[in-house]
Amino acid sequence: MSVPTSFYDLAPLDSKGNPFDFHQLEGKVVVIVNVASKCGFTPQYKGLEELYQKYHDKGLEIIGFPCNQFGRQEPGSDEEIASFCTLNYGVTFPVLKKVDVNGDNADAVYKFLKSKKAGLLGFRGIKWNFEKFVIDRKGEVVERFSSVTTPEGLSSEIEKLL
Repeated sequence: MSVPTSFYDLAPLDSKGNPFDFHQLEGKVVVIVNVASKCGFTPQYKGLEELYQKYHDKGLEIIGFPCNQFGRQEPGSDEEIASFCTLNYGVTFPVLKKVDVNGDNADAVYKFLKSKKAGLLGFRGIKWNFEKFVIDRKGEVVERFSSVTTPEGLSSEIEKLL
């Protein structure tokens, strides 16, 4: 399958296995992040939710993609992951179906994102959990942040785009 030409052509599956059509994100600033429940960066869920609460009414969407490719730090089922996010961090932004972000089985969303924005030193793969991509209101991938960048560290970029 070829890589879609537009961010809005993507439709990954939500945690219940239904298509989550990215056309509904048109005109919004979007942060895509690969998440895991048993990672040293897991507390970033709190900061992501705070960003979501602060900027959602101004046009920000955050989409989480659970991934078990890094140290097997997301072993749960989609239901267990959703429950964990809600109970432990009060997450209200969408956390979709667990995916691969690297390799032959990488989700189309991640194939698209990596094709548009390389990481440090031109590295195209995802290095670890909680890497973040920022997409502007036109569907352009404008920034990529490593796992060590906290959600609060995205605020100035988000504010510029909103």
